[in-house]
Amino acid sequence: MENKEFTGDYIVRAIAADGMIRAFAATTRELVETARVKHGTSPVCTAALGRLLTAGSMMGTMLKGDGDLLTLTVRGDGPMQGVSVTADAKGRVKGFVYNPDVWNKEKRPGKLDVGGAVGQGTLTVVRDQDFGEPYSSQVQLVNGEIGEDLTSYFATSEQIPSGVGLGVLVNTDQTVAQAGGFIVQLMPGFSDEVLDKLEDRLLSVHSVTELLEKGMTPEEILEMLLGDMDLEFTDKIPAEFYCNCSKERVARVLISLGSKELKSMIEEGKDEEVVCQHCNRKYTFTVDELQTILMQARAARMQNLGILSAEDMQEMKENQ
Repeated sequence: MENKEFTGDYIVRAIAADGMIRAFAATTRELVETARVKHGTSPVCTAALGRLLTAGSMMGTMLKGDGDLLTLTVRGDGPMQGVSVTADAKGRVKGFVYNPDVWNKEKRPGKLDVGGAVGQGTLTVVRDQDFGEPYSSQVQLVNGEIGEDLTSYFATSEQIPSGVGLGVLVNTDQTVAQAGGFIVQLMPGFSDEVLDKLEDRLLSVHSVTELLEKGMTPEEILEMLLGDMDLEFTDKIPAEFYCNCSKERVARVLISLGSKELKSMIEEGKDEEVVCQHCNRKYTFTVDELQTILMQARAARMQNLGILSAEDMQEMKENQ
């Protein structure tokens, strides 16, 4: 692995045991803190969002194409309602909590009850590739603590025995002190000896945040788990909270609302403010801009009905 120096969050990828194990580990304090500030999350919501963001950033690097996207959505019957994150293949991730203001009792002093805030429900994983239809899989939550739920997902949906460790430590002032995690997976053809050794190592890890608080890096965490199994680091990737929203993208969302909804907005005679769900950035559309979007929505509908050609659509855009 090329020695890459990063001052912030990053992910390392590795193999071990003659390719029978692949592993990922990450430190994500800065990206989780960025998410906390953007969404104003309570401590338990910061922990839930941070765990899923961390997992998403690592799982995103498993994608094959640069344009591929991965979306992880946890929905539960608890007061948090759920969490959703989207990641790409470059270690960039964004996400939100459906109800970011939840406060609940700790499981024990210093241990936030993420599972209690999430409740019972489902984990849905969607891989959206540049080519072909998106692949979607859904499993029941084990306990809503995120790490165990992803372990179950890998075993049942992908048939890959895995160990997932995720952690977020929140300071008394609600800022993020530590965040990170690891994913260790057994590849086809693994031996019973490798399985037994890996199970013992994973059982020895009681808290990811304890390891991070000791100052351990992602490399050192994997060294602890796999150091005597011919561990080889293969890549090091920066990780960041990143949202690719723009006014143009939001306008396309408004077009999808349809003519009736857009006409209702215009009749109110006021500017319309739209907030990006993933990063809370606000976009303002004037009545004139909404009129243009309405015309685009009508043109798109006509084209879908075969009334308007692609050339007509292009001419309309050029004349706006």
